[in-house]
Amino acid sequence: MIRVLLADDQTLVRAGFRSILDGEDDISVVAEAADGEQAVRLTREHRPDVVLMDVQMPGTDGLEATRRIAGDERLAGVRVVILTTYDVDEYVYGALRAGASGFLVKDTEPVELLQAVRVVARGDALLAPSVTRRLIAEFAGRVSRPEPSPRLNSLTEREREVMALVAAGLSNDEIAERLVLSPATAKTHVSRIMTKLAVRDRAQLVVFAYESAMITPGWLNQPR
Repeated sequence: MIRVLLADDQTLVRAGFRSILDGEDDISVVAEAADGEQAVRLTREHRPDVVLMDVQMPGTDGLEATRRIAGDERLAGVRVVILTTYDVDEYVYGALRAGASGFLVKDTEPVELLQAVRVVARGDALLAPSVTRRLIAEFAGRVSRPEPSPRLNSLTEREREVMALVAAGLSNDEIAERLVLSPATAKTHVSRIMTKLAVRDRAQLVVFAYESAMITPGWLNQPR
């Protein structure tokens, strides 16, 4: 059973999400929070698998709540998905830096919401496919003075290549096709990279790649 916590200051929004999620045999909403402070407290109390977190809430906002949850070692197994009104807004990159595993727009289709919860619960990161590359293009340029990280020295040449493609927004299947690998091999490379760099998931890997100056916006489209 996938245990979900809903954090949104709008009662009707929470009710709508609960109706969709509780209708599934493998998903259960264990708690609801109306602000970030409640979200942190209830996450510590219930230890859900996934927190669906609105960004703009009164008092402690979703960004700060995400930072607290991601920074709490006792909540290492909790994944936060940011809910945003717009497919790309000023909060999203900050949320990913704070430790979110991805984001969804609030008007997403029910089937996409369910898929997102399941994807994140099994440990994968979620960046809505329709806006992933736009997100990267929009926010990667905001990184001020990126500096190479010594942790990159632990990666093989192939792992660096795979990491760069992850950061460019490619899926495992797309990486496999581009590098002429099997999807399973591409997935194994990604898992090893995350272990070596000590990042939580794919979303954090994207952030790390840009902040360590490994790649720059538009890298994938540059002549090679």
